[in-house]
Amino acid sequence: MKFIVSSSSLLKNVNLISGVINSSNTLPILDNFLFELEGNQLKITGSDLETTITTTIEVESGDTAKIAVPSKILSDTLKTFPDQPLTFIQKEDNLMEIVSEQGNYQIALESADEYPQAPEVQEAVASTLQAGILSEAISKTLFATGNDELRPVMTGVFFQAGKDNFKFVATDAHRLVKYTRKDLQSAEATEYIMPKKPLNLLRNILAGSNEDVNIEYNQTNTRFSFQNIVLTCRLIDGKYPNYEAVIPKENPNVLTINRNLFLTSLKRVAIFSNKTTNQVRLKLSGSSLVIHAEDVDFASKAEERLPCDYNGADMQIGFNSKFLIEVLNNLQSDDITLEMSEPSRAGIIKPVDGLEDGEEILMLVMPVMLNA
Repeated sequence: MKFIVSSSSLLKNVNLISGVINSSNTLPILDNFLFELEGNQLKITGSDLETTITTTIEVESGDTAKIAVPSKILSDTLKTFPDQPLTFIQKEDNLMEIVSEQGNYQIALESADEYPQAPEVQEAVASTLQAGILSEAISKTLFATGNDELRPVMTGVFFQAGKDNFKFVATDAHRLVKYTRKDLQSAEATEYIMPKKPLNLLRNILAGSNEDVNIEYNQTNTRFSFQNIVLTCRLIDGKYPNYEAVIPKENPNVLTINRNLFLTSLKRVAIFSNKTTNQVRLKLSGSSLVIHAEDVDFASKAEERLPCDYNGADMQIGFNSKFLIEVLNNLQSDDITLEMSEPSRAGIIKPVDGLEDGEEILMLVMPVMLNA
């Protein structure tokens, strides 16, 4: 086996898939990239068993062969080269020689026959999404996923496609995000739960592109095909909670405020909150919002008064400042609304501006019980 490839092209493609490889694998073969050469096409695969990514690049060769190359030493070596052609030569005793303008380097290979195959996605339902829309949906929802392995369905993002919209939902029971695209449709109603890790990888792969992504899924796996990249992953098994049931429908108390003003004030006041509860108290009355935090144990407290537009009954409501700040950080609008019904029910945050046609986003934050 012998092929010649651009060092920068190989590094770019290796970087795209290296994130799938775990720092500690139960199977040592998964510490490697699988190289499959067929003529002038080199397919590179990385996997952690749950998620598999392949990318295909052009090389100079006429050979057909398959090898497993240690991922870390290859990545670390490629990062040191200026752009230049590299020659890879498979030698006896399962060794690979890399020839560059600077010198020669030798790597011990593993048996490619031990490398696990990506699952076939049979009897799949297919749909197509624009890369930019999918990347945006992932960015808007991923932060709200949970980390509790005892509730695995809440560690992923719920994809729900219908005949007149496409919804992406994430929740960790403290906050919830529902991102809706009314400009997307599916021929049939479909839903599945995507794990967090492959979504993070997808977001990085799709960033800045507006080409189409082909999605195929069945009850156990899903496959995303984009340009020269294919990502296949196992879906989270289980039924997603009825998220609509936790979204209050009647919210007569509505606060409208500048998002950045609200956010920077929260960040300052939250410094003085209790380090266990991170509680901030919002006092709403007329055209004024007072943000208050206190840590009795350390005799520290802070309070700020902000101008706002508030329609509703005077009320006080408490929130975990970390969750509130994170929600506001993940919106891009100039102004937001905070809709509330009563202090014991969730607050709903929506952007006032900055959305495209057909785009809707709702973020929900659960309140915390106020101390007397």
